[in-house]
Amino acid sequence: ELLFHIDEKNKSVDLTDKGISMITRAGEDPEFFVLPDISTRLAEVENAEMPQEEKLHQKEALLNEYSTKADRIHSVQQLLKAYSLFEKDVEYVVMDGAVKIVDEQTGRILDGRRYSDGLHQAIEAKENVKIEAATQTYATVTLQNYFRMYHKLAGMTGTAETEAAELWSIYKLDVVNVPTNIPVIRKDQQDLVYKTRKEKFKSVIDEIEALRNAGRPVLVGTTSVEVSELLSRMLQVKKIPHNVLNAKQHSREAQIVAEAGLAGAVTIATNMAGRGTDIKLGPGVKEAGGLAIIGTERHESRRVDRQLRGRAGRQGDPGTSQFYVSLEDDLMRMFGSERIAGLMDRFGYKEGEVIQHSMITKSIERAQRKVEENNFGIRKRIRFLIGCTQKLLKIIRHTKKALKCRLFLYSKISVKHKVSRLKM
Repeated sequence: ELLFHIDEKNKSVDLTDKGISMITRAGEDPEFFVLPDISTRLAEVENAEMPQEEKLHQKEALLNEYSTKADRIHSVQQLLKAYSLFEKDVEYVVMDGAVKIVDEQTGRILDGRRYSDGLHQAIEAKENVKIEAATQTYATVTLQNYFRMYHKLAGMTGTAETEAAELWSIYKLDVVNVPTNIPVIRKDQQDLVYKTRKEKFKSVIDEIEALRNAGRPVLVGTTSVEVSELLSRMLQVKKIPHNVLNAKQHSREAQIVAEAGLAGAVTIATNMAGRGTDIKLGPGVKEAGGLAIIGTERHESRRVDRQLRGRAGRQGDPGTSQFYVSLEDDLMRMFGSERIAGLMDRFGYKEGEVIQHSMITKSIERAQRKVEENNFGIRKRIRFLIGCTQKLLKIIRHTKKALKCRLFLYSKISVKHKVSRLKM
């Protein structure tokens, strides 16, 4: 029996009628999820024949009842989100008895940041750590609106090309490609697609072992702390020495990156090492083929994948990149697995076999574009709604200012009138 429905694409969760019935039966209030029609009830009290003091008392009681029920429903909703949409060692980590958010794009801990609207408290309850008091946000501004406050905008990045449409739509900024100083000779292989995650990870470990034996350093990119630790345990079973760089090991980042380019070095990293790091190649590595990049999953954003690939083949150095994908990966499961599974069945691929074809790689990139378009649509809607709110706030500010001016003038006139009367 379904008690709640999860929409992974839009990151939302809703109780079904059966779920609502179950929670209602478990509690003392049979109308736990029924909010009173506050406007009608207040109007009834206002029109009733009773003393003014009694009216105020009843209105306050109604508003308190509405607020309490709304808070309870909101708390249940946030607890559902915490348990079904937020996964430990993926969206957040638990360190030193506290829940800390992990940035999806950079893989780093966002110190001092907390989820709003009681969500952080719900996750703390889920992980059985101390529940901190909710923080209150007095003012917010989206990055889009913040950047648009500047009269002039410019930027430089190696992965802006995929976001050219959004940069023009939001900021009216063109994207110009600047050729590299030295031609890139890195070999980017077609994706390897497996039916299950188990097959995929087994192949990743075999490839790591082969590359290490060939004297090449290997950088393995993962999308979460959880996967990086899983691969680490698999390498430990094979007794392959390696380093792990994730949000939990950030204090050793400089040392791990310094060793990542040495012959035979194996580094498993989240997005932390996939951007902004320059891995220097050790002696004899260029002759062996350079740094090998292995991606264990396609990220929702093509930019993150390009950043990972960009760790190899820098300044004309040799290198290779290879992504391993399974139909059980989140991206494929939500946006692209049906099409690719159909192709695998059509060509007679069985469990354990791998498929590698440009058509498959294009299908995966199509799935990524779907996610990017979906996320862009969400950002556009938020921008529109915030724009409406800002217009209303502007009107309120102007009205308040006008009222203050009128009150000030009225007080001045009143004082002058009193003074003139005293003189008389």
